[in-house]
Amino acid sequence: MGAPYHQFCPVSKAMELLDERWTMLVVRELVMGSERFNDLRRGLPRMSPTLLSRRLQQLERAGIVERTADGGDVRYRLTEAGEELRPVVEAVGAWGTRWIGELGDVDLDPKLLVWDMHRSVDVAAIPEGRTVVQLQFPDAPRGQRDWWLVITADETDVCDVDPGFDVNVSISSSLHTLTSVWRGDLEWGAAVKSGSLQVDGPAPLRRAVPEWFTLSVFAGVPRPAIR
Repeated sequence: MGAPYHQFCPVSKAMELLDERWTMLVVRELVMGSERFNDLRRGLPRMSPTLLSRRLQQLERAGIVERTADGGDVRYRLTEAGEELRPVVEAVGAWGTRWIGELGDVDLDPKLLVWDMHRSVDVAAIPEGRTVVQLQFPDAPRGQRDWWLVITADETDVCDVDPGFDVNVSISSSLHTLTSVWRGDLEWGAAVKSGSLQVDGPAPLRRAVPEWFTLSVFAGVPRPAIR
């Protein structure tokens, strides 16, 4: 728990728990469907494992998270109280989309972007069999420039090492451009037309690839009119 505000206001009492660094982002990942510790880590790549473990313990003690274990399979799920935070997370995300300024380079993270994309694949739109999408970010830090999504009807795997399968579609983009497309700040077609995003592969797949991903849950949030 954070430092007490010593106010009877329920907002202050809630924030004693929720305004500690990373806490609401852990809740965000649980809302997004992550249940295993390693999946939570991949959605929070800059959070240390030690701090993640501590925050999960705090949320469990507060009745926000339930931990279950079936042998070595440990999962974390939101309780009824935790589920009531879902609209809070959604409202904060929508507000941030509308009113927080443009992204800086320090806000960009290829690990989080690819992880977000992997859990927003529209399997119904993917060709049958195995589809491999290679993502290339020439401007990303060394060791984080090449990624692969291996998509089947059953699952989507994220690889940061070449999985050895034939690539169906290759996407090359600056990290800022693809993040902007993912967030709904920039249209896919406009990015391709400008040359800031290149797609290589058979023509039918190049045309279809934007439909393979449902984009960020906040991509459709209306932006304020520019004055």
